[in-house]
Amino acid sequence: MAKGSVRIDGLKELYQALSQLPQATGKNVLRRIGIRSLAPVISAARNIVPVYRGDLKESLKITTKLSKRQQRENAKAVAVGKASVQLYAGAAALPHAHLVEFGTATTPPQPFMRPAWDANKDEVLDIIKNELGDEITKAAARLAKKAARLAAKG
Repeated sequence: MAKGSVRIDGLKELYQALSQLPQATGKNVLRRIGIRSLAPVISAARNIVPVYRGDLKESLKITTKLSKRQQRENAKAVAVGKASVQLYAGAAALPHAHLVEFGTATTPPQPFMRPAWDANKDEVLDIIKNELGDEITKAAARLAKKAARLAAKG
């Protein structure tokens, strides 16, 4: 396997299980697990981000929303399927976050997101591996309970 690559077994089965759920439910399951799994990365980034005024540190979060500029740049790279969500971990739409991470011609880079990811990627993958199946099962059980309630009402 190439350096920096990731291999996850069992995704085909999880995808099939997600496909059995309504689209909105499947997306909610993926969103919950994604947010939970990326939390350690954001926490680590907050601990190492350089602080000048603190706005960069405070802007670090996990979101499903992008700024208009980010949406335009991201649209080409993303294929969205039935059981998929897009989550973003990092600085909000601050115009200088990437300049801190990668540096400029006059300022050296002060990376905070990449080191946070590198230090926590195994934990991210472990959370997904250990909790996604359970979340799918819980969602299916909630749907079955709701269907039984509706059937009992007539």
